[in-house]
Amino acid sequence: MSTSQPQRTRRTGQPIPVVVLAGFLGSGKTTLLNHLLAHRGGTRIGVVVNDFGSIEIDAMSVAGQVGDSMVSLGGGCLCCAVDGSELDAYLAKLADPAHRIDVIVIEASGLAEPQEMIRMLVAGENPDVRYGGMVEVVDAAEFDATRHKHPETDRHLAAADLVVLNKTDRVDAAERARIESVLGELCPGIPVVAADHGRIDPELLFDRRPWTRTRGQLSFEDLLTRAADEDEDHVGHAHTLYESVEFTADGALSPRRFIDFLDARPAGLYRIKGFVHFGVPGHEEKYEVHAVGRFLRFAPLPWARAEPRRSQLVLIGSGTDGAALLSGLEACRESAPQDAPAESMWGVLRYVRQEAGDPAGEPDPLEP
Repeated sequence: MSTSQPQRTRRTGQPIPVVVLAGFLGSGKTTLLNHLLAHRGGTRIGVVVNDFGSIEIDAMSVAGQVGDSMVSLGGGCLCCAVDGSELDAYLAKLADPAHRIDVIVIEASGLAEPQEMIRMLVAGENPDVRYGGMVEVVDAAEFDATRHKHPETDRHLAAADLVVLNKTDRVDAAERARIESVLGELCPGIPVVAADHGRIDPELLFDRRPWTRTRGQLSFEDLLTRAADEDEDHVGHAHTLYESVEFTADGALSPRRFIDFLDARPAGLYRIKGFVHFGVPGHEEKYEVHAVGRFLRFAPLPWARAEPRRSQLVLIGSGTDGAALLSGLEACRESAPQDAPAESMWGVLRYVRQEAGDPAGEPDPLEP
């Protein structure tokens, strides 16, 4: 039965990033998703659940089950049970400016093929959303058993941009090191984040907006934040596991040297975000850069009136050499961008989303 496409209202600003959360049944995807919802600050998250699990709506004092319906919660979380054929329609609904969603997280079914979902997102023609990377959740305690029962695990890992090795509290140090070594062979170059109970810093996946406590009757977001605060003594602070490096440079960066820097980024560098000024003739815009694991995307944006032409980056990782990262970025400075040839931008433009019908297309997200 055919369904009509929803009316689309073009958003103002950048497309909404769509992050795919994958992993086999029992790996901890829903636990990780609940953690993201509870620690999102003021960020409005749209959630598409491909195989409905136990989203903790109780913490938001919402009675009943989400089931197969779509609900709008006070904090901006929209939960849907959806099959692949309906994905575009649900994303269009979530991208409606009325919802003011900042990021969309798709929790894929434990038996889904994440590669197909990635291809659908990349091939989609909705200008209001963009693919934002795929996170594969792995159960450390059942790692070998899962690979034996589901041989396709290796293929899923190879398609990931970031791997979360969950339930590390259930294995000893030697077993964790062995699993990390195997993951290094199965998905070389793909960062692996260790976690227990799905606790990772949301900043590894998306920017968190500041949260402002409301007055009077508690909102859903107040209730969710209170529940997270009450549980904080038990779960600890995820952000203490990561280091953040900030880089600011007046003037331009060399696009070629910057791409070389990104290509050589260490496995412990999980997230890069910010804006870069290249200043190459014909490409004087400000370029937003967003990287989750090995996923990379640039987006050209106009400079604000009187905005200084500079590059500003934040790099988040674990076990990385902050001084070496800053030294590598310093080496990217370009003193004469006006003399750079147009082809010096080709490496950057490969990661810029093209409009529908543009023959340049996008890089295949499943290619290394």
